[in-house]
Amino acid sequence: MNEQSNRNANEKNAFCRFLARKDIVFSAKRYGIDALGAMALGLFGSLLIATIFNAIGLIPGLAFFKTIGSYGAKAAGPAMAVAIAFALKAPPFVMYSSALVGLMANDLGAAGGPLAVLLVTIVAVECGKVVSKETKVDILVTPFVTVFVGGVLSLLLAPHIGTAVSYVGKFIGWATEQQPFVMGLIISVVVGVALTLPISSAAICAAIGLSGAALATGVIPPNAEGLALAGGAAVAGCCAQMVGFAVMSFRENSWSGLVSQGIGTSMIQMPNIVRNPRIWIPPTVASAITGPLATCVFGMKMYGAAINSGMGTCGLLGPIGIILGWFGGEYPGTVSIFDWIGLVLICFILPAVISWALCLLLRRIGWIRADDLKLDR
Repeated sequence: MNEQSNRNANEKNAFCRFLARKDIVFSAKRYGIDALGAMALGLFGSLLIATIFNAIGLIPGLAFFKTIGSYGAKAAGPAMAVAIAFALKAPPFVMYSSALVGLMANDLGAAGGPLAVLLVTIVAVECGKVVSKETKVDILVTPFVTVFVGGVLSLLLAPHIGTAVSYVGKFIGWATEQQPFVMGLIISVVVGVALTLPISSAAICAAIGLSGAALATGVIPPNAEGLALAGGAAVAGCCAQMVGFAVMSFRENSWSGLVSQGIGTSMIQMPNIVRNPRIWIPPTVASAITGPLATCVFGMKMYGAAINSGMGTCGLLGPIGIILGWFGGEYPGTVSIFDWIGLVLICFILPAVISWALCLLLRRIGWIRADDLKLDR
């Protein structure tokens, strides 16, 4: 009995030493904070920076920026996967192989692509690390295992992750049929939260068609005005998350944090949300307020591209989509000073003021502590 116990203990110790040698750490911090944070940076360094290029490309004479930006979506999956592999301290060969895994998982995951990339890449990279440099044919074994595991998991899991995320889209679709106050509240909060989560709010909005603009076929949607109002509410919710986090974390992150979150992405706060979910309260409350104001008071409507409804202030594409809809889309009316005031209040001023005030209150009662919002810690 003692002999068997000793053998089991030795085997366990040997396994633990092997994991330590491979730098494989099964922990919430490694996967839920380090990998998730790196994935957000990978997304920003590809798709989101490309959206900013697309926005610049709208300026006459600078169309080449849009040409560069058009490749952002293709690069997003590999960029996220390589970033995750780097955070997991993968050997070079594993890291390079993860690019293919990210491409496949992101493509098959559709609107849930970023989440699929996160889950699939973590498993594929850890398996690749297990076999890395363990054979004399490492040049074959390591990329084979990494890509095989990632490829199989992408085929098995990514489409289901995409389907699960599509239910969020169906819920948003149901909300577009509700009366303006309820619609504004639900869509603003749900799409805003989706923007910060590792899923694609822009893809969801594009799939549902949250815009009153004509479809690709040239056909005006039957519920064009309802979809346009819903698009305005989505813009409000996304702006509330991005502007809210940017302003309320200024104390910790200064101007670099203001810019990276305000015109980049609030997703980079996800590791901090995992540590303390209460930091999510101020921008979410802000979205619950600005959404109904957008639909019921200012009648803010999206007649630009539906994808812009889920972009928020990333590259300023949410507000730009509204403005392009006014002057280049099928916006059914004249644009007044009231429309401009509403756009500025909903997209910038109210999210900043509400989130800052609520954050200050939560700091005072101890729900948000020093450095809870600090990036890169």
